[in-house]
Amino acid sequence: MTVRESVSAHGLPVRVQHRLNPYAYMLDDEGFAELLTELALRRAESIWRNHTAAPADAPRGPYPRASMGFVLLDPTAPRWVPDERAVLAVVTVGEEGHRFLVNAAAKAAGHRRLGRNHGEAVLVDPHLCGSGAFRYGHSAEVRGQIVGASSQSPDQDLHEAGRLAADLVNAVAEHHLAWEERVGPGDWYAATDEPHPTWPAMIAFATPAAPATAAPAH
Repeated sequence: MTVRESVSAHGLPVRVQHRLNPYAYMLDDEGFAELLTELALRRAESIWRNHTAAPADAPRGPYPRASMGFVLLDPTAPRWVPDERAVLAVVTVGEEGHRFLVNAAAKAAGHRRLGRNHGEAVLVDPHLCGSGAFRYGHSAEVRGQIVGASSQSPDQDLHEAGRLAADLVNAVAEHHLAWEERVGPGDWYAATDEPHPTWPAMIAFATPAAPATAAPAH
């Protein structure tokens, strides 16, 4: 796990911890942590701005707290991977950010299981939630990237989660394009242009057909 700490322009502590890096072919762990920290600092500025704004200047209403917790899931993780192993990273903003992570985790896991915003189940379909589920929404998904966020109102949480998801998707795409230009043509998303070990393992049972032999002359 890679941990990165920073402080926003307005003094909010920001902490990023990523336990997975599915983009190691183009970003090492430190580079990925730096990217996540940059995106987290953007959210810190948004949180501060909306927390300190007058009601007339806050499009979604003033935020009740200058702290938030975010849980980002790995969009490359297979569906059979348990939720606790599908966490890409956690981000905390503000002095109280860490205590909201469990709420954010529950939202993200609910979204992953249902395939849609956890808040929809909370508000409309509680039969989908079950014992131990979090009683508030919402969660966000942008082109497969799921993010749960917590500490503000449900709609404010949704906005911040959606912005973080969109920023990450766009940043990964930009880095990927730069990587493609740098390495040139190839077949695989890998530094050595070789397939992930999973793919050969999938067809390891298959043997090549025996070469055809000419029929004997009579």
